[in-house]
Amino acid sequence: MKKTRGSDNFQTPNHAVDLIVDYIKPNQTIWEPAMGKGNIVNYFRKRGYTINGTDINDGYDFFNTEIECDVIITNPPYSIKDKWIERCYNLEKPFMLLLPLTALEGKFRHSFYREKGISLIIPNKRINYETPSGKKSSAWFASAWFCYGFDIPQQITFVDTYGNTDD
Repeated sequence: MKKTRGSDNFQTPNHAVDLIVDYIKPNQTIWEPAMGKGNIVNYFRKRGYTINGTDINDGYDFFNTEIECDVIITNPPYSIKDKWIERCYNLEKPFMLLLPLTALEGKFRHSFYREKGISLIIPNKRINYETPSGKKSSAWFASAWFCYGFDIPQQITFVDTYGNTDD
């Protein structure tokens, strides 16, 4: 079983999930394959969605496991983001991956984006991730939701974050 690296262990805050919830249909079953502490899972469950969460640290192998779902929503380990992007496209399910904006770069990723398509939801502020110590910290990088297969009005969508972003 592969454990996530410390540099991959940043939990998704509610203010980041708030940016995508309007694009998820209430009847869609969600798979969160890198749930960590379960922030995304808990967010959607509190709103009445059906969501199945699995985690690499619990022995689930995203690359060899498939959970029955309509969509995949996760904040994957960035150190192996290429493998996650490839796997999501190969599963042929709509997905939303919370990734650094630098995930736009690179020949490997470009080949998928050009062939299959990608839409971005870009917040106007950096996301305050929860660190392994439990503290909230503004990331040193800009993040975006990389989306495939959703009815998003533009390929790149810039959004404003309102109110307190310190959950």
